[in-house]
Amino acid sequence: MDESRRDRFEAVAPGLVDPLRRFLARRTDAATADDVLAETLLVCWRRVAELPDDPLPWAYGVARNCLRNAERSARRQERVAARLAAEPADPGPPDDLALHEALAQLRPDDAELLRLWAWEQLTPAEIAVVLDITANAASIRLHRAREKLKDRLRKTADASGHEGSREGRKP
Repeated sequence: MDESRRDRFEAVAPGLVDPLRRFLARRTDAATADDVLAETLLVCWRRVAELPDDPLPWAYGVARNCLRNAERSARRQERVAARLAAEPADPGPPDDLALHEALAQLRPDDAELLRLWAWEQLTPAEIAVVLDITANAASIRLHRAREKLKDRLRKTADASGHEGSREGRKP
């Protein structure tokens, strides 16, 4: 079967490359078009058994989805770069240390959920895809994990001798 897959792909791919390249070149820059073309051909290879008799329209749909994924990724990278540019150059090791210690005290699943949200800038719906859970479950787990992290950070600050806010407390 592997040989027939290869034969099918080798028969179809040459007819897809130039039209897909033109399709993508009209929609994005050359470097992104090349990356998306490669991703599109990879999807075609993986799903060669599902290719219709006229594969070009189907491949256009795949290329369109791959391009949207690439654009979302670029937007995430821009947001991260903007956040990093807005942050002070050296946030200071104690804060980093406290955060890493607090994350280490969480369950590994909670820590990973928080990393996906904070460091990878994923939405709860995107986190759901990564973790193979529903968007609602991701949102609920994220809320709970954030609360646990806040609690751990508060306990770490109290244990280190930092005085917390006295607002609302009686002397």
